[in-house]
Amino acid sequence: MRIFSRILPLGALLLASHALAAPGELKDTIEQRVAACVACHKANETGDAFFPRIAGKPAGYLYNQLLNFKEGRRQYPMMTYMVEQLPEAYLREIAQYFSEQHAPYPPPAATSATTQMIERGRVLVHEGDPSRKVPACISCHGDAMTGVTPSIPGLIGLPRDYINAQFGAWRNKKRKAHAPDCMGEVANRLSESDVAAVSGWLAAQPADPNMRPAASLPKELPMACGGIPTQKNEK
Repeated sequence: MRIFSRILPLGALLLASHALAAPGELKDTIEQRVAACVACHKANETGDAFFPRIAGKPAGYLYNQLLNFKEGRRQYPMMTYMVEQLPEAYLREIAQYFSEQHAPYPPPAATSATTQMIERGRVLVHEGDPSRKVPACISCHGDAMTGVTPSIPGLIGLPRDYINAQFGAWRNKKRKAHAPDCMGEVANRLSESDVAAVSGWLAAQPADPNMRPAASLPKELPMACGGIPTQKNEK
């Protein structure tokens, strides 16, 4: 009886602690449903070489990237696994949610890019290289390089290693977009030193916390890009 009297309170204690540890009912909110996304892309949205900042990117661009993972144009097993069973309406909802988030940007990281590299990057971003048929980056990504709604991403605030890795993926055809794949073409027209120059310049630019994607471009895109609505000249 003494042994039983000792076991009973212990059993009651275990049951009580189990009840306390049991999770409550989760609310069906978009914040709860994208928790898996935030686990990698980080709640503070600083981004790194593997998981880029997605907060504030145009919804159309984010939707296209989710669709690219779902349909095999981009290769990353974890992303494919997460989106392959999701309906397109849900992908649009996720894209819209992250497009409306505007977390603060971190300051530019220290860079090993030389002054000459940074200047070459500035020229490519603002003027392009006609000899290689490379348009200026701003002709697609906007004068402030903050992207253009609904489908062109901003490039300011991305880590240099991530930018280099994406150029490499396009050059090696590991990353693709809807045809015609304009970034695939541009990446293969640039030399490796030019890629390093562009990424060095971009990563060195401070990001204004109030910056947003532009509503439109002042003129038509310099080349056809799949997944991007045709932008008419607004003269």
